[in-house]
Amino acid sequence: MSGTFYVIGTPIGNLEDITLRQLDTLGSVDFICAEDTRVTLKLLNRFEIKKPLVSFHEHSSKADAQKIIDRLLAGESCGIVTDAGMPCISDPGEVLVKMCVESGIDIKVVPGPSAVVSAVAVSGLSTRRFTFEGFLPVPKKERSERLEKLRGETAVMVFYEAPHKLKTTLDDLTEAFGGDRRISLCRELTKIHEEVLRLTLSEAVEYYNNNEPRGEFVLVLEGAKDGAGEEITIEQAMAQVNKLIEMGEKPTDACKAVAKETGFRKSELYAMLR
Repeated sequence: MSGTFYVIGTPIGNLEDITLRQLDTLGSVDFICAEDTRVTLKLLNRFEIKKPLVSFHEHSSKADAQKIIDRLLAGESCGIVTDAGMPCISDPGEVLVKMCVESGIDIKVVPGPSAVVSAVAVSGLSTRRFTFEGFLPVPKKERSERLEKLRGETAVMVFYEAPHKLKTTLDDLTEAFGGDRRISLCRELTKIHEEVLRLTLSEAVEYYNNNEPRGEFVLVLEGAKDGAGEEITIEQAMAQVNKLIEMGEKPTDACKAVAKETGFRKSELYAMLR
């Protein structure tokens, strides 16, 4: 009979958020899969838990995954954790869950803190619907395509971002969605320097041009109004651009102003002027 695969949430920053069930499960499994064994070892040491650790991360091979599955099929129990929060969500552990399903291995969840849900809860934006987008693609073409698909999204959108990439991402979001769109920037949630800034995109760009980003961010972006992007055609938007240019506006300024009002991207409008 195969063992059980436990998906175990862990604190996203404050170790006091650990639950009794998480501690009990970590202490009872045969071994633990960790994204970074050094990070997990600190957690285990804090609560005096001694268990064998197996590293499983984004660079792990299919053979590495199969070794874990083989141990489960042989009857061992395993708990998987990530560096912080719920594993297997935008996380390498997703591969193991799929393989467990395919192999008929029992999977149980031991829920814990989630940066996504926590950020949405304190965002001050509508929480009725939200979509988790994780990290945006790095290549410019793929990033632009992803943002274009999201331009008419009416649900709140949640993104992860690292501090050294935040300014670029805010610029890209502003170009895609306009500077008036509201955003909550949640930084270092549950930690000593926890901070939530509730601004418009243009205000966020200005703020971080004057303040260096620090810590990991969860960005909660307001969705489009129902029907946004459908009320005006690209041809009508270009007519507005041309009218502003005739009135003496620079082409780039005219495109920026119309993009802000219509939801079309500035680069999209500017390209049609050529």
